Amino acid sequence: MQSTTNNSTAHLAVNASLASTAPGRPVTPSSAAGTVICDGWMLKKRRKRMQGFARRYFTLYSSGLLSYSFEPGQPTRDQLLLTQAAISTAPGRKDIHVDAQHATFHIKCLSEEDFNKWMAAFRKVLAQEMPKSRRSSLARSASRGGLQFSRAYLLVEEMGTTISEMDDALTAFREEENKRKRSSVRSKSEGHHNKEHGVLGLFRKGHHHESSHLSVPEPGSAESPSSSELLRRMATALEQLKNQHSALSKTFHTYPSIDTSVSSAVGSPTLPSTAEEEDEAHTPTTGQKRMSAFSSQSDGSIWFDAPEYDGPEEYLLDMTPAEETQENKLFHTDSRLTDRTDATEAGSSTGMDTDSESEETAAQSFAEEPAVIHRRTSLPSGIVGDEGSLFAVLKKNVGKDLSKVALPVTFNEPLTMLQKAAEELEYYNLLSQAAQSQDPVERICYVAAFAVSTYANTKHRTGRKGFNPMLGETFEEVRMHFIAEKVCHNPVIMAWHAEGEGWELYATASGKTKFWGKSMEIIPQGTIHLKLGEERFQWNRPSSFIRNLMMGTKYLEHVGKMVVKNTTSGDSCTLDFKEGGYWGPTNVVSGTVTSSGGEALANLEGKWDEQMARKLDSSHLHVLWRITPFPKNAMQYYGFTSFGITLNEITPDLEGKLPPTDSRYRPDVRALENGDLDGAEREKQRVEDLQRERRTQGRECTPRWFKQVGEEWVYTGGYWEQRQRGWTDIEPLW
Repeated sequence: MQSTTNNSTAHLAVNASLASTAPGRPVTPSSAAGTVICDGWMLKKRRKRMQGFARRYFTLYSSGLLSYSFEPGQPTRDQLLLTQAAISTAPGRKDIHVDAQHATFHIKCLSEEDFNKWMAAFRKVLAQEMPKSRRSSLARSASRGGLQFSRAYLLVEEMGTTISEMDDALTAFREEENKRKRSSVRSKSEGHHNKEHGVLGLFRKGHHHESSHLSVPEPGSAESPSSSELLRRMATALEQLKNQHSALSKTFHTYPSIDTSVSSAVGSPTLPSTAEEEDEAHTPTTGQKRMSAFSSQSDGSIWFDAPEYDGPEEYLLDMTPAEETQENKLFHTDSRLTDRTDATEAGSSTGMDTDSESEETAAQSFAEEPAVIHRRTSLPSGIVGDEGSLFAVLKKNVGKDLSKVALPVTFNEPLTMLQKAAEELEYYNLLSQAAQSQDPVERICYVAAFAVSTYANTKHRTGRKGFNPMLGETFEEVRMHFIAEKVCHNPVIMAWHAEGEGWELYATASGKTKFWGKSMEIIPQGTIHLKLGEERFQWNRPSSFIRNLMMGTKYLEHVGKMVVKNTTSGDSCTLDFKEGGYWGPTNVVSGTVTSSGGEALANLEGKWDEQMARKLDSSHLHVLWRITPFPKNAMQYYGFTSFGITLNEITPDLEGKLPPTDSRYRPDVRALENGDLDGAEREKQRVEDLQRERRTQGRECTPRWFKQVGEEWVYTGGYWEQRQRGWTDIEPLW
């Protein structure tokens, strides 16, 4: 009794400490927290969006209090009670998610040993508080069709099982009654024995529902009603239970699936979708009720209100990224390159990226079915390492060109700048639509929509940059016959070329970045050229700004004018990327198509992260382009689109066909993609040292697939022909 009183007092003291502590401010656990059960270093997800994980020192007390600080012995930054928390784990990724009433900790253990140590400590606390009759039910995971269900859904399933048992038992009871009436008269004791051990023993099975503890008295006994009355009561109760179960089940299906196109709804493929990195209003832990959700890579997420607190909970999520199944793959049909190197490819109009060649080439080259390529839907590892303070690095370089400032690998994302150039062409199908259009105004509208769509992939990208390619490094993407090469090291200049059904696109890309104190400006340089039949188009890109570098949530904004010029007819489309106001809408783009004589021919409106449409009249729009929804786990994978996730993947159709200079073979990018931060740093240094060594020895690479014509670098051809012959004369760069 004394021990129970002490524990209750300790819990009250901890609750009072939590209630009086403002989130984010240093706190000190009271002495009532108890003895230390476990302590050590772990990575904790930062509160702000896209800020990654930070190394923190965690301490778990015997009372169930979990707290963390910057260093051992320093004041506690935040704390929560495990006795009021739901713990979700993904062992394959060493992730632990602790969702309490007042806070949510997203934790990543440094090793498998640490994960096992901390989970053992957590379970020790849970075992003290969790009712024994509920423990096994709450600890198990349940999956159906890849979708992980909440604990409430498990209870519905148990109720359904109980109903089925009762229904079977009632039917059997009626049959026995009929047999009993037809059979010879037996002794009461023998009849009682048969009922108790034959059919009605079903109701003596231990269950979580009071209805499962029903017992059927012997018909005709003094203290029991008649058999007909008992059957009527059982049938009535069963019918009510069926109705309640049906109504409860329907409420789960009425909950809307989370729209993956909304940033606040992005969740993990295997973890609870507690979007702490999103806006406060969407955080499941706010308010008096705790919300939790499970999602899968193949199904939409469903949110449920959790029941009132009845003790700690543990969920084991048994799907890990390393164990990708057939359902976690998207299916794509890729055209295989043929001996006709002038064959062009047309993209699909959806996000499934289905490639096809022109009708003429397909008729000549494909007598059999094209190969089916399985493309991944997630990266091998999520974001690793703390991004660090970009402001601390940049404050010493105010007004300077930051392309010459060396940054650690923690500021990178696992793509090179060549791959990022290909990523901007995700909606290349718009160019095929433009080429097929017979209306010159509609044609330039599609071209303008494509120019705007090149920014869509930056919706969730703010603080990280792509790896700087080595001189002579290349990247190919067969879906739009894309080839890119770094042609100059200082300044950094890249050239790329792509083609499809009725169109050809090429550009010389470079840029500068400048830090202005509170924001960083990215200034693109170079002109993008497009050929549509006999027509020629060109445009330049406006500046982009990373805002709130000093404090607050960083975000990316594209500001300025982009003029898409038809140099053949003189028509043009002026697109205005508007700067967002404090209260007004953001990411707005408006455009006007004008003839060579200055006459307004069409108006465009939309957002670069949503859609672009042509305004037909005051109440009708023609949607030219709409963004493909981001994957649900985009925020955990550097904010990549589904298309971007596939760019560094070596699919079976690429094995043995890529040159040794292709970005997919870069060891530092591959290491970062696999979550090996130290290995990525080592390989990055090694690759850069090899480039410097080649330069000092006079063996510096020269551009192979592009040549300089004036200020532009143009594709000389020959890449796809060489691809057919093999890469025997190409030296690796790393």
